[in-house]
Amino acid sequence: MGSVRKASAWLGLVDDNDDERYYDDDYSEGAQSADAWVTDPRVKVATDTAEDKGRRIGTVTPDSFRDARAIGEMFRDGVPVIMNLTAMEATDAKRVVDFAAGLTFGLRGTIERVATRVFLLTPAHTEVVSGEPARRREDGFFNQS
Repeated sequence: MGSVRKASAWLGLVDDNDDERYYDDDYSEGAQSADAWVTDPRVKVATDTAEDKGRRIGTVTPDSFRDARAIGEMFRDGVPVIMNLTAMEATDAKRVVDFAAGLTFGLRGTIERVATRVFLLTPAHTEVVSGEPARRREDGFFNQS
């Protein structure tokens, strides 16, 4: 399978039938859970084990404003959400950001810009730890002065 074909299969643009020859039928006898599959490829949520431990983060890549509901439902359930708005038109992206700002304000959460058109919504009970470089820390570990 060529690299373009692999990338197309990974993106879901073509069927990935070439990998079937690599798997033995006896290998896939393990218990398969129907709950492990998410039907909407724009929404990704962690497994039930992560949910039990409170360690879930949802990622949503909407392509129109109507997908804002998925963002609101996850955030309302207390799940931090990463919104990737790079696939949207600028006007719809502004509407989703306005929606997310109102959502975080109403539920006492925070919204933070991570990159261009990528935002992190965190509920009130979630703390975001900064990955600040060691040279700028106050502890003086790499302080050369």
